[in-house]
Amino acid sequence: MAHEFPIKDIAFQAGLSTATVDRVINARGGVRRQTEARVRAALKELERQETGLAASGRKLAVDIVMEAPDRFTSEVRAAFESEAGAFFPVTFRSRFHLSEVAPHFELAQTLDRIRLRGSHGVVVKAPDAPVINAAIDRLEAAEIPVVALVTDLPRTRRTAYAGMDNKAAGAVAAYIIGKYLGDAPGDVLVSLSSSGFRGESEREAGFRQAMRGDFPDIGIMEVSGGFGRDDVTGSLALAALRAHAGVRAVYSIGGGNRAVLAAFKTLGRQCDVYVAHDLDEENRVLLAQGKLTFVLHHDLKADIRSIFRVFLGHHKIQPQISGSGLSAIEVITPFNMPLR
Repeated sequence: MAHEFPIKDIAFQAGLSTATVDRVINARGGVRRQTEARVRAALKELERQETGLAASGRKLAVDIVMEAPDRFTSEVRAAFESEAGAFFPVTFRSRFHLSEVAPHFELAQTLDRIRLRGSHGVVVKAPDAPVINAAIDRLEAAEIPVVALVTDLPRTRRTAYAGMDNKAAGAVAAYIIGKYLGDAPGDVLVSLSSSGFRGESEREAGFRQAMRGDFPDIGIMEVSGGFGRDDVTGSLALAALRAHAGVRAVYSIGGGNRAVLAAFKTLGRQCDVYVAHDLDEENRVLLAQGKLTFVLHHDLKADIRSIFRVFLGHHKIQPQISGSGLSAIEVITPFNMPLR
């Protein structure tokens, strides 16, 4: 029976004599099954306590590398800071590396600098690009665990993914929009920040597949490359609406919703149903005003707690888990909007 504790400590924990514990540990026989069970239970309890003592007061430094609009990264930052003490006595110290738009090689350089400096874990929201994927693999080779947040990077050796099932989210959006438009003619404008993010591509794929299967008469017009920024996204949306007079609905995958709504207003057009992602401050206001019909939401704080559990397992502070699991997809209206 492998263990690392003195016989006297095990005996004290089990309430048995050292001689009895010695017979159990060394499999000498002559003891009852109940006694063996008491020794095994004592060992487990000592291991649990040892883990707690090792974790006491420990701080883990994690790095968050993200390419996303400020309105989203501010929500992520708040979630990390809110959950940093959720695993007391272990606390997490977060270091943020945030940019709205960044070349792939710069994101890879940031990941390499983190690897050389050291980190207890890295969280990444970045495009699925070879140079970035290679940098993530170097982190994993250095035994620094990486978790992809919101948009997965399955072609890397990343430890886990935290976020919703993006393909299923796209199908949910298709179901809502298709049912909402009904038999009346109309098309959908699908807006992505960039096709380089696998999560966005998966949402679009799920949306198109569901539309083809259930609502084949509804056309889809796509715009991409606005990176969630209002100026570029608005220009792209305005050009698409001018070219396609039948657009009556929007599935906004990549943000920039004020700008898209402004494009409808500029042309004197009505948007009958608008489905967006994420309950950032802007979308909360637009939803409350009735300008967004629904918001597809997942609990960022739950994602962060899941990420922290992955890191705790990697460093053997808590039991290792095989993955972080997928977030629930919530359909939010003005009437069930969660409090901040």
